Amino acid sequence: MKTPFIYLFSCFFILTATSQKKTITLDQIWDGSFRTQGLTALHSMNNGQQYSVLNFNRSSRSTSIDIYDYKTLSKVKTIASSQTMDALLYFSDYTFSADERKVILETNTESIFRYSVLGHYYVYDTTSETLDMISEHKIQEPAFSPDGTKVAYGRENNIFIKDLISGNTTQITFDGEKNKIINGITDWVYEEEFAFVRAFEWNATSNKIAFIRFDETEVPEFSMDVYGTELYQTQEVFKYPKAGEKNAEVSLHFYDLSADTISSVGLSKTYDDYYAEDFYIPRIKWTKDPDILSAQYINRHQNALDLWLINPTTNQADLVLTEKDEAYVDVTDNLTFLEDHSFIWTSEKDGFNHIYHYTKEGELKNQITKGNWEVTAYYGFNESAKTIYYQSVENGSINRDVYSIRLNGKNKKRLSSEEGTNGADFSANFTYFIKTHSSATTPPKYTLNDSKTGRLVKNIKDNVSLLEKLSSYNYSSKEFSTININGNDLNMWMLKPANFDATKTYPLLMFQYSGPGSQQVANTWSSSRDYWHQYLAQQGYVIACVDGRGTGFKGADFKKVTYLNLVKYETEDQIQAAKQLSDLSYIDESRIGIWGWSYGGHMSTNCLLKANDVFKMAIAVAPVTSWRFYDTIYTERFMRTPQENPGGYDDNSPFNYPELLKGDYLLVHGSGDDNVHVQHTMRMVEALIQANKQFDWAIYPDKNHGIYGGNTTMHLYTKMTNFLHEKLGDKRMN
Repeated sequence: MKTPFIYLFSCFFILTATSQKKTITLDQIWDGSFRTQGLTALHSMNNGQQYSVLNFNRSSRSTSIDIYDYKTLSKVKTIASSQTMDALLYFSDYTFSADERKVILETNTESIFRYSVLGHYYVYDTTSETLDMISEHKIQEPAFSPDGTKVAYGRENNIFIKDLISGNTTQITFDGEKNKIINGITDWVYEEEFAFVRAFEWNATSNKIAFIRFDETEVPEFSMDVYGTELYQTQEVFKYPKAGEKNAEVSLHFYDLSADTISSVGLSKTYDDYYAEDFYIPRIKWTKDPDILSAQYINRHQNALDLWLINPTTNQADLVLTEKDEAYVDVTDNLTFLEDHSFIWTSEKDGFNHIYHYTKEGELKNQITKGNWEVTAYYGFNESAKTIYYQSVENGSINRDVYSIRLNGKNKKRLSSEEGTNGADFSANFTYFIKTHSSATTPPKYTLNDSKTGRLVKNIKDNVSLLEKLSSYNYSSKEFSTININGNDLNMWMLKPANFDATKTYPLLMFQYSGPGSQQVANTWSSSRDYWHQYLAQQGYVIACVDGRGTGFKGADFKKVTYLNLVKYETEDQIQAAKQLSDLSYIDESRIGIWGWSYGGHMSTNCLLKANDVFKMAIAVAPVTSWRFYDTIYTERFMRTPQENPGGYDDNSPFNYPELLKGDYLLVHGSGDDNVHVQHTMRMVEALIQANKQFDWAIYPDKNHGIYGGNTTMHLYTKMTNFLHEKLGDKRMN
């Protein structure tokens, strides 16, 4: 008899399956049948008593910004509607000025990369009800000045300012040029890995703009054929620094509106022993003092981060804080300046991510949160109550809860009570917060809560109707557990068929991502991918997911153990997990497969090759196959450069050992993937061909890393489903 080894720590209800219950179809997963309702573009108004959301009227096909009262939850008024605007059929997002008298409306957008878009933008005056187009050209990242009289934006790699009173537009930089110089907008690698696009910021008195300039002249170019529908294909050419290659040279500048001058910043530490000759500026932010900018500089190895306070008038730069780590330092958006010019900061320096309070000179006042758990989100600071609001995994690494704590680290309160994933959006004066809660068994619901106690004030919106709908389907619950692998208790979930019979055997499909700091085993509601797993469970598969070493929210040591050896330990954990799961009496050890996307595609490929006696098949979607082909910021953060760590790059690159392939392999990529280039797949394909290994593969023309658009998603998942049935299933499934 096989000995069970899995220790359950959470049990959820199982929707009883009957022969009369329906089965989920592939079409339903992506046609909106299981769509959840939410609050779009939620914004707390300055008065602290109201909030706004973006609403879409399906009957009139118009959009509006509607104001609601926190206490009553009733709609107070509509402050902007495309129905009343001749120039706008719709708008897709909005941004208020500081006084909320004006609002920028976004429309007609087109994606550039992951976060960046080009679009037409209008300023709507809520008092005069007038609409003013910011520019006839498509622009990027328009931002109000704090006094609401101007808008700065990026166009064609330069910065412009429109005066909303006179209507005049001023161009303030002139050297911007595609694939050479960018002013105030991030380059590809900053956008992707530091997760921001607007690289300019207004100061509080609206008379200065700080901006980052990117000189990417010497950055190598990457090109992609765009096949489109015309007779000849075109090419998309952009700067992409692969690991070990030249980065853009970045510099920090200030524009003085009154003097119409630009000045640059010189730092005494720019070229010292650990900045070497290359560094990044991942964050800039003005302090409460309109003459002092904070700027974070981090060395290329990303293991030393400096916080500088810079006065552009006197050109004085003071280094107030340095974070160092043997592996790497994470960049966050949690820096908060208080009225006394002290600041709040988050750090992993004690082994877990926690909140700290520093004086304006950078002296530590106190560590506010402590414990063997992680702070996962910082919501804000209530000056009047001297209280910080945050989210953490104190109630288990797969859960999220909302907490408050005093600035002195005392009087901590848990403001959420339901187990699962809880998030918060606080009113401007921190009187209320809108809580979002979901779990593996509860679709998202939105409630109004008191910020002092967490007490429920009112229910706003839930998705009970979806839960009722799913009760008529053969829907299985995720079973959460831990599994001891290589001396670590790893989080795991498992899905079994709704009509599961422990006396029978089932094929096992493992899913994972495994990237540094990531998490797939989380007590939260289903994504589209989860519904596909449900569909497979209905077809007779057991699905399992294990978060191995290197994943997040279990401390810095657990996360950073993979440093310099990406996918080595992660692969070992997935292989061992498959071996232990195969010991379960209901798992057919001859039918075990694994799949993943991106980092997960690298992992599934490695597992199939390195454990060809364990895995029968693997699916790799948009996989990395060599870290030499990936970008500088992400890859070098975890691996250093290829010149320094060649073995770390090559020892776990699957196209270096294609002869190990024995099982069935499906390789999928989009030819327009600007992130993980199709080069990864082409090199893997060539290696397999030369090793005389048979495999299946598919290229989706012009599709990016997400491989979607039109019927693409349906086609992809149908292909993967058919492959699974053919290679891992049996006659009962076909």
